[in-house]
Amino acid sequence: MLDTLFSGLIHGGVYALVAVGMSLVFGVTNVANFAQGSLVAVGMMVAWWLGTSLGWGIVPTVVAVVVVTGILGLLLNVAVISPLEGRKPIAALLATIGVGQVLDNGLQMIFGPQTRPFPKLLDTFNLQAFGVRFGTSDVVMAVFALFSMLGLWAFLRYGKTGQAIRATSQDPEAARQMGIPVRSIRTVSFVIGAVLAGVAGIFVGLFNGNINPTNGGAIGMTAFVAATIGGLGSIPGAIAGGLVLGVVESVGISWLGDGAHDLITFGALLLVLIIKPRGLFGAKVDVASEPLTGTFLGGGRPITLPWWGNAIGAVALLATPFLFNDYLAGIGTQVAIYAIAAVGLTLISGSAGQTILGMAGPFAVGAYASALLTMQLHWPFLLALPVSGLIAAVAASILTFPVWKLAGHYVAIATIGVGYVMVAIIRLAEPLTKGSLGIQGIASPNVFGQALYTQQMQYLLDVVVLLVVLLVVTRISSSHLGHVLEAVGSDEDAAEALSIRTGAYKALAYALAAGFAGLAGSLLAHQYTYIDPTIFNVNMSLLILTVIVMGGMNSPIGAVIGAVILIGGPEVLRFAADARVLLYGVLLVLVILFRPQGLFARKV
Repeated sequence: MLDTLFSGLIHGGVYALVAVGMSLVFGVTNVANFAQGSLVAVGMMVAWWLGTSLGWGIVPTVVAVVVVTGILGLLLNVAVISPLEGRKPIAALLATIGVGQVLDNGLQMIFGPQTRPFPKLLDTFNLQAFGVRFGTSDVVMAVFALFSMLGLWAFLRYGKTGQAIRATSQDPEAARQMGIPVRSIRTVSFVIGAVLAGVAGIFVGLFNGNINPTNGGAIGMTAFVAATIGGLGSIPGAIAGGLVLGVVESVGISWLGDGAHDLITFGALLLVLIIKPRGLFGAKVDVASEPLTGTFLGGGRPITLPWWGNAIGAVALLATPFLFNDYLAGIGTQVAIYAIAAVGLTLISGSAGQTILGMAGPFAVGAYASALLTMQLHWPFLLALPVSGLIAAVAASILTFPVWKLAGHYVAIATIGVGYVMVAIIRLAEPLTKGSLGIQGIASPNVFGQALYTQQMQYLLDVVVLLVVLLVVTRISSSHLGHVLEAVGSDEDAAEALSIRTGAYKALAYALAAGFAGLAGSLLAHQYTYIDPTIFNVNMSLLILTVIVMGGMNSPIGAVIGAVILIGGPEVLRFAADARVLLYGVLLVLVILFRPQGLFARKV
């Protein structure tokens, strides 16, 4: 048991280092920096290269990592975040997601995606006390973490720049009027946060022994959970949240197995948010500007087509399966499936103004529900398809039911947890879902006795479902319900003043979006014929969100255009097979900076 607790504290120390940087940036800029985990990977991979290729020791390696990640933090704020000042905070959040995708995929392109041993910059497992084996690396990490926290506390409390950071965190406008260079202070915060993440990456490598460039994302997401548990914006909360989460994870995994990791981590997140919405040490005041809410409605409106324009578009979509070969039709199925999920997401993240970051969860539920209904209960595909969407909507609604009472950005964070928890439950339900092994041998779609075994047939089915979803979502958007959702997204406080139950309407919009994602999951399962939990990861959620940002967050037709560009473009041109996610990130950042209303929207 001591081994387990010790391991939890070591992991918790790493989470705390990363979470402190996240909370510092959030407190000063009101930006949830989702690129923080990628900076952990940068520090880890730079240290690996310096230690293996150049033979550098721990001290010069740490210095080099500090310089590299510090520069990246500087560039992140100056080139991406600062130009977004004055816009809704959701823009900066999405931009950090894009930057994270660029860094993650860039590391894989530079260093390769394979797992490799981390150099022995410090001894590991060379010491023993109370029957617990540990290494010099663990001691150094603990000492470094302790002195980093104490040094940061002293800097914020007594240093002139630190006091300016605190003042900016409390009231940026008042700080600006007092002569504090707010923009420079925000840059300093990003640099400090990036440096802490980079150094944490070194200790992650030492502790784990084997690394690859994809490790940072999981650590960053867990650290974000730790920061949220402690209270976003609270430095002591980030430390406590990191240590508590590290111990809870370690103990939980020792009891339930490694497959329960996500359920433990994100289940703890949901539990804390429901019981204590602002975290253990979060401020007891309302956030003035919700960083994960609000759409780009203020910058644009979706372009509406006349009836004949919509008719021409529908005919063109229906004609493509007959014009495409197998290869292009296969690409078309992917475009159509993601477009179905994205079109539904425009109702909640577009019209209702609530960012959703966990759509992979309902997507997975729909896929598994359809596979099990057809294979275990022998339901016909045409019946399993809508029922799978309904099951996804109900499951998502049940799991999110307690979170709609939260403030906007905590709702978005909770949806991350819901997405992970859904997939974790699927992984743990081995007797039914076969766990991590997945389900194989899923039958191709069968429509009125006709098996759709060719890519063209399946693409035609996807297009028909997409057109139905477009029709339904468009009718909802133009109905009274749609106008209410748009009112909620445009000004939630004004909507509340008009006695509109904003939480209830957001919950309804989310249920509809989850239902459409379930339909997309059903189509994917029967066209892949094999599914497993790894398919439904956070990248899927971010891709669906990126699609609607590209096309226009409240534009159903724009969602289709975004899917064509982001999914179809790299596949058709074949020039970026290894850099697809990097391109997603670059396009996301460019759209947010220069075309925030999306491609299929007009400025107002």
